Amino acid sequence: MTKTYEAINEKIKKREAVVVTAEEMIKIVEERGTKVTAEEVDVVTTGTFGAMCSSGAFLNFGHSDPPIKFEHLWLNEVHAYHGNAAVDCYIGVTRMADKRPFEYGGGNVIEELVAGKPIRLRGISYTTDCYPLGEIDTYFTIDDINQAILCNPRNGYQRYVCATNSTDKTIYTYMGKLLPHFGNAHYSGAGALSPLCNDPDYETIGLGTRIFLGGGIGYVIGEGTQHNPRKNFGTLFVKGDLKQMSSEFLRGVNFEKYGTSLYVGIGIPIPILNEGLAKKTAVKDEDIVTEVVDYGIPRRDRPVLRTINYKELKSGIIDINGKKVKCSPLSSLFHARKIANILKEWIEDGDFLLSAPIERLPTNTIFKPMKQISEQKFVKDLKKKAIICHEDCDIKIVASKIVKENMNHIIITDKDNTLKGIVTSFDITKAIAEEKTKLLDIITKKVITTTDNEPIDIAARKMRMNDISALPVIDTNNKVVGIITAEELML
Repeated sequence: MTKTYEAINEKIKKREAVVVTAEEMIKIVEERGTKVTAEEVDVVTTGTFGAMCSSGAFLNFGHSDPPIKFEHLWLNEVHAYHGNAAVDCYIGVTRMADKRPFEYGGGNVIEELVAGKPIRLRGISYTTDCYPLGEIDTYFTIDDINQAILCNPRNGYQRYVCATNSTDKTIYTYMGKLLPHFGNAHYSGAGALSPLCNDPDYETIGLGTRIFLGGGIGYVIGEGTQHNPRKNFGTLFVKGDLKQMSSEFLRGVNFEKYGTSLYVGIGIPIPILNEGLAKKTAVKDEDIVTEVVDYGIPRRDRPVLRTINYKELKSGIIDINGKKVKCSPLSSLFHARKIANILKEWIEDGDFLLSAPIERLPTNTIFKPMKQISEQKFVKDLKKKAIICHEDCDIKIVASKIVKENMNHIIITDKDNTLKGIVTSFDITKAIAEEKTKLLDIITKKVITTTDNEPIDIAARKMRMNDISALPVIDTNNKVVGIITAEELML
């Protein structure tokens, strides 16, 4: 048994189409089987609502009088990209405001624009004979501009990994704030409602597929960037008219100490053209598998701690190495369900017809990491021997070592070489001036550390973010194996 887009669209026009959400489809297939369900159900609607960092908008402002050709422009103090025609720009959602980094960015601008709020436009130009205006400072709303096109090169992720953190320090990521020692875990995606999980072979999704996008109608215009179907990490390139959209389904977000983004609502209708699609659209949360990944290890191939399915993720508690860990979603299942139901209503009311893709998404794309021609240096390449004192050392002994070794940092350990703290030459000078004699009174016990295999750039960032000039190098047992200082990083 097969159906066609034309036949399904005729039923939609007559308001006779049988439309169900992906969650409803699970129960229907369980009760009636895939063969009967494929005959009775015409369309399955899906939905997802989460942060889509590779999002942005093309805007056209029309010409000023006299005309200007932007060299640089800012929207609410967020630097937008100009390299287009004179008064076109692209604003990306992860670009942060010059004066309010981490608090406001391109995603917030797009949300406010769609909500009808006035946006400040400030631009400068190098001027030409035909574009003599040197600068402009004005306000506009979405109704004042000619085009406002949401254009997202990577969207609708097929699935996400679950992020956690094994280290002894809180880290701040695009997967949210991750507490130390597996203190929490975060995931994203709608599971059984997720569009690409319901058509994993992209039978009905491709160039020209009409979709729900941000509260309006949008289109898939190809594979998204970093499309990786071989590992079930498919992505979509989508676009739509911002003037049709709603700020309910386009929400600016600011991740603490990480940056800005935009939550985007996407829903895709899956026509049930055959029995195989009936089976695929009945996918359950327990059938969708992903990995729990340690984001505390800052490298491209982070350690995979275990595999897991979305049913366990959605339970709120997951098991990591025998520890029960609270697991929270960064996406909104509430909004995903709302999107699937709105799309269902549009189709049932005859207001949304399906479009067959002109070209299907590729299923054999090879995903490649960045090519790097310069050799990556690691801490082990630049570290030097640490000058060590024990906890019971006299301050004068520590001071003499600083002078003898010409070293500004002394590492404090116990008799087994386990890290206990660090002392600087300034700490010693201050202690002598204050007539302190006990080393334990002056050492810094909460020490930021590094490891042999940590990239130099990461170690440098730790020093910069914590306003320090040295990092003890430790092994997996917290034993001191060296030290790296700001001086080595400048070589």
